[in-house]
Amino acid sequence: MAEYQALIMGLQMVVEMEIQDLDVYGDSQLVISQLLGKYEVKKEDLIPYHKHASRFLDKFDIVKLSHVPRSANKMADALAGLAATLALGAEEIMYVPVCNRWVVALEEYEVEDDEVEEVDMITVCQIDKEDWRQPIIDYLEHQKLPNDPRHRT
Repeated sequence: MAEYQALIMGLQMVVEMEIQDLDVYGDSQLVISQLLGKYEVKKEDLIPYHKHASRFLDKFDIVKLSHVPRSANKMADALAGLAATLALGAEEIMYVPVCNRWVVALEEYEVEDDEVEEVDMITVCQIDKEDWRQPIIDYLEHQKLPNDPRHRT
């Protein structure tokens, strides 16, 4: 479920950015294979997530789904390392309100494909002047690492 939820949140962001061609790289062979139709979705609790993700994927002109083993995903490892180095110091405080809800509502089990549905989502807002995500965005867009050598590992 967690893999599907992460995918759905990412797809929602990409839809909002109005991107039409998408390459999705996932380390969950189960999720990628189910979305490609290679594996059948047998677990009842995954069916609504699969349907919801499939509906999002249908909104794109071109979609390429690829499985990337965790051990071979150097970009994800680099981003995880960068995020870890940007952690707050012992005396720093950051307030992050989190609303813990499922991405796919439980009621979706009963929703037909042609009906409108409501979906709960997780929303995270950072209350801070400097955006902690900016170094990650800089790395993804321009391969630029932070100036501070302590944050480059």
